[in-house]
Amino acid sequence: MIIQNFDDLATTDKKKDCLEILESGLQAANPENIIPKFVTPNKIKINDKVFNLEKFSNIYSVAFGKAGDSMTRALNAIIPIKSGIIVIPKGSKSIIKGKKFQIFNSRHPKPDQTSVKAAKEVMKFVQNKRSDELIIFLVSGGGSSLLAMPDDITLEDKVHVTEVLLKSGATIQEFNCIRKHLSKIKGGKLVEKMKCHGVSLVMSDVEGDDLSSIASGTTYMDDTTYADALDIIDKYKIRWKMPQEVLDLLENGKSKIIETTKKAKIENCVVANNEECIQAMKKKAEEMNYKVCTMQIFGDIKEAVTKILEKISEDEKTCIIFGGETTVKVLGKGMGGRNQELVLRLLKNTQKLKKMVIASIGTDGIDGNSVFAGAITENIKIDLDIMKDFLKNSDSGRFFQKQKGNVITNATHTNLMDIGVILR
Repeated sequence: MIIQNFDDLATTDKKKDCLEILESGLQAANPENIIPKFVTPNKIKINDKVFNLEKFSNIYSVAFGKAGDSMTRALNAIIPIKSGIIVIPKGSKSIIKGKKFQIFNSRHPKPDQTSVKAAKEVMKFVQNKRSDELIIFLVSGGGSSLLAMPDDITLEDKVHVTEVLLKSGATIQEFNCIRKHLSKIKGGKLVEKMKCHGVSLVMSDVEGDDLSSIASGTTYMDDTTYADALDIIDKYKIRWKMPQEVLDLLENGKSKIIETTKKAKIENCVVANNEECIQAMKKKAEEMNYKVCTMQIFGDIKEAVTKILEKISEDEKTCIIFGGETTVKVLGKGMGGRNQELVLRLLKNTQKLKKMVIASIGTDGIDGNSVFAGAITENIKIDLDIMKDFLKNSDSGRFFQKQKGNVITNATHTNLMDIGVILR
């Protein structure tokens, strides 16, 4: 069971059903259920291409992202990896041990010195391999901050930019566009000078499975420009918050028309996405005889709430399953994340409706700046002003602590965005 406080939260039949549906979504995101669909002991089959593994003298792996260790374990169970590197977030204890894998725990969502050290080691590892060897890259969300190689700016400046963007309400694509243009490793630069063969298996945590945005397209390429990065800074009116060195770097890049890699050097393939979780949850809900409606939500959290509310039916035994990832503008100094805030906003807007259960969690197990994956609640009557106060301070985590509605999974070693359920 991935949901650790399942029994504490399953206080009614409806809540138990809801948690079981969420659990099925989390299980679908487990790399051990994903990697074997593409990898066998003697070949990798992706994008209608077959990589015959027997023709390579050695096979290595480089994994970075929240699913780095679990993807490596799933791969290593099928084919013998000679050696490899794993880069996962601090606080996430690697589930794979052994001397053949060098493991780094760097910071997320803001890079640290370990992110820089890991990036240098990965770059060296990749460039030292021979032409008859193969590296299998295992990429998942979170990789953007876990590997950092700032380009002519300090790590402190990079961290500052990250902090500003995290609070701005920028989408992950916009965020990563800026990161790619401040980096020596992202946007395909990692594999640019590689002599050996490579293939990249990617778990998507972005809308539309945009390979150039997932982990900032480190093994892919970049279809954005320096001018785009500056436009995003102006769109969110954050130019005044940016270090001068960062603005100079972007302006120079724009004026010299030197650009990031525009063509992918190796084959990249999305092996799993949020839809995988939604379909597993739909199957589970239908087995429980619920009438199911599925949807994906992206962008501003208030607009996402409106879209979900439109789908709520008066009928009994109905289930709305949603996935995706909303953006939240952080207003206060509270504790919480987009999933807990989404549940709180839905609770606030369903006060006059019939009884229902509302839940939303991050498949990575960490929601915002909290230790919780998300929240679950019934639309019980609560004073409107109390809910507004918690929302005003971005404090949804503490609200659900008081309600005993926080979902705990700890780090799940995967990342396929967010999943949620509304049950009538």
